[in-house]
Amino acid sequence: MTVPWKSPPDLFRIGLLLCVTGAVSGQFQLEPLNSTVLQGSDAQFNATVQGNWQVMTWTVGGLLVLNFPVTGNITSSSEQFSARFCSSVDISCVEFTIHNVTRSGDASLVVCRVLGDYGSKTAHLYVQESGTVNVNGGNVTVVRHQQVEFQCVTTAWFPTPTVSWTRNGQAVSSSLYNTTSMADGDTFNSTSVLKFQAVSNAMVECRATVLSLTSPQFSSVFLVVVPKPPDWTVLIAVVVSIGGFALLVLLINGIIFCYKRREEKQPNYQDEMRRVRTHSQISGVNAAGQRQGQENAGYVPEGQTSVAPSELTDSSFSQLNGSKVYKVADAVNTNQAENCYSGAHITVGESGVRKHRHVTIV
Repeated sequence: MTVPWKSPPDLFRIGLLLCVTGAVSGQFQLEPLNSTVLQGSDAQFNATVQGNWQVMTWTVGGLLVLNFPVTGNITSSSEQFSARFCSSVDISCVEFTIHNVTRSGDASLVVCRVLGDYGSKTAHLYVQESGTVNVNGGNVTVVRHQQVEFQCVTTAWFPTPTVSWTRNGQAVSSSLYNTTSMADGDTFNSTSVLKFQAVSNAMVECRATVLSLTSPQFSSVFLVVVPKPPDWTVLIAVVVSIGGFALLVLLINGIIFCYKRREEKQPNYQDEMRRVRTHSQISGVNAAGQRQGQENAGYVPEGQTSVAPSELTDSSFSQLNGSKVYKVADAVNTNQAENCYSGAHITVGESGVRKHRHVTIV
């Protein structure tokens, strides 16, 4: 193979061009190489070129979206993409912006290429999505030292958010809460449950965040702690115990009192029974030994109109004006005088003696 002869000046120019091209190709930089942004925000990339260049192109997701010449008009596929020089005097720095990024179309590779021997640089764009945060139940009022529970729900986040809790602005230990997450389509929902013992009033806050958020999303509620009411159970137990004891004492005293009254009445009853038995015995002896009384000589059977004077000799009479009334009394033994009396009332008229009534009193 024959190589054409080159004069020394030509060889010098070729060597110088190769040297300059190698030096320039190593001075092209793209920053950042990894960018994470929130959906709906802007993503920016800076390309810095050392040396002279003419045209720069930007590709997103494999599609050419912007053509940026050093001189001339910039052409873009849509208003979502734009580029400008970093400063008015420095043409070596170009700022490329993707406006209102979305997860569906923009989360991909971003490629910057400088025409010539500079080559291309590639950056990765990640798009995250911020959802909602809500503490269920609202404000809570509990008794001091009572176990309290809060539940925080996050919805429509990508990727899974980091959930944390604060109490009066101070971070709560992760040992006091538990967080679970699950996919819902192309987003994630999370549930975090916080439990602790209520001591004083506090503002409880649930926070959720992803890397692209400059400040976390949060939801807060107020915890109101009231004093613990007195333990009426103990007081009631004491009152019931004292009342039961007092009732038992009264019952015992009542039984003793009734027993004493019964003991006091018991001798009188026995004496009375003894007296009755003695009286009955005495009456039995008199009835067996002799007649209780004497024959009533003044008794006149019914239908008899007169009585012989001799039959009335042993009786005493009492006469009233207008008619003759006789009181005939039986002779009673002196020992039975206070227990038995027998007599008859007799009216004596002109036609004789007539018995009206016979009375015996014991």
